[in-house]
Amino acid sequence: MNPDAQLQPPFADFMGMKITQVSPEKVTAEMLVREELNNRNGTMHGGAVMALADNLGGTATMANLPPGGRTATIESKTNFFAAIPVGDTARAECTALHRGRSTMVWQTRITRNDGRLCALVIQTQIVIAPEKG
Repeated sequence: MNPDAQLQPPFADFMGMKITQVSPEKVTAEMLVREELNNRNGTMHGGAVMALADNLGGTATMANLPPGGRTATIESKTNFFAAIPVGDTARAECTALHRGRSTMVWQTRITRNDGRLCALVIQTQIVIAPEKG
């Protein structure tokens, strides 16, 4: 596994994401839904839900890359099923659907404390090989 996958961008800290597991097959995380992530209705903003999933897909791809490899999201689709209230915890599990040489596809299930499915995100990450130098 690429050790860089354990490193998180400053954005993950800003959002309050806590990565709980990283492997080439799966990444999990938790995030307390703070008032700053509110959508004006007392629940987690959809953009914050998508950002959580996007970070996990990038982390999962990094876990599969050779040292010096990079990635970027090239497609993402989110289905929302239930809201996550402020004060609750978003729990995310990102698993591989496809791990290829040029792209990887990840599915992230986001639930809340009562176990209810809140969102399902499928994203495609491009694989950018290390520069030869």
